[in-house]
Amino acid sequence: MHIVRPAEHRDIPALLELAAGLTQGVHTMAKTAAAIERAVELSLNSFSSQADMPGEECYLFVLENTTDGQLTGSAAITALAGSRGTFFCFRNDVIQQVSRDLDISHSVHALTLCADLTSYSQLSSFFVRKDHQLQPEAALLSRARLMFAAIKPERFGEHFFVSLAGYTDAEGHSPFWEALGRKFFRKNFLEAERLVDGARNRTLIVELMPHYPVYVPLLPGDAQAAMGQVHPESEVPFELLTKEGFASDDFIDIFDGGPILQASKHSLHSFMHGLHLTVAAGDQLAEGGVTYLVAGMSDFRATLVQSTSLENSRHIRLSLATRQALKLDIGDEVVCVPL
Repeated sequence: MHIVRPAEHRDIPALLELAAGLTQGVHTMAKTAAAIERAVELSLNSFSSQADMPGEECYLFVLENTTDGQLTGSAAITALAGSRGTFFCFRNDVIQQVSRDLDISHSVHALTLCADLTSYSQLSSFFVRKDHQLQPEAALLSRARLMFAAIKPERFGEHFFVSLAGYTDAEGHSPFWEALGRKFFRKNFLEAERLVDGARNRTLIVELMPHYPVYVPLLPGDAQAAMGQVHPESEVPFELLTKEGFASDDFIDIFDGGPILQASKHSLHSFMHGLHLTVAAGDQLAEGGVTYLVAGMSDFRATLVQSTSLENSRHIRLSLATRQALKLDIGDEVVCVPL
């Protein structure tokens, strides 16, 4: 059985081991021991806080195999993207240009540096070991953090977004960065990523990046082709998030041109289709039934359960092993969302 739970201090060595398998310049997950320690500490403080509105909180979750205790992934959700400064990205704009004298009218695609996502809640740090990327556990990890947001809506904004890694080659070369960002930062892509440490709210971004619209037709062809393209290692989270209700097109990342997916919470599956049920003793397993993501309401832990349809039920029967893994007692309330 795999469960998703809040990260703890004891997870730091395993998280550092996970980070060792990251591809340079692709992931938003903390990579160094110091950064991982800070992320875990911030997460613990966030979970224990009495927040009644989104602020600086960032919640870090881990995917754990309860059989051997091994961590196979991690994911995070930040309450407010701009809590530590303005979040910057490029907005896809269409500029209408008209000449009445020449009787010419046409549209020009342009990129405008903006802070439109600053008040959104942000998903980040999603990473699953390669042998689990195509397994149901990946969906469990990706969606459990949204389940937590649905249980604690006062802690998050009305809208969510996630910035996915854009196209880079095997050497970490980004054609979008070479055509645009490098002209202003005077550094290669990986050096610039290390400089900002994966953040998009650093003051130096607005100090150095262009303040006026960038006309896309003036960019080289390979840079235009890279806009909105997903890095191969982000294809799994892209598919999971679009199934959840996220959509792209309006914004792209300012460094590699990767897609930024966004959604109102009212369009997200985890918010709109949750069933509040009571735990009962027994075994709800049903081969060929519906797969549900089940999470506790107080001590947040989540797992996947196969069951007959629960649409007209008041309770869900969970085995002793499942109840122990989720730290639930008979009579506790849970939220169930069909995958």
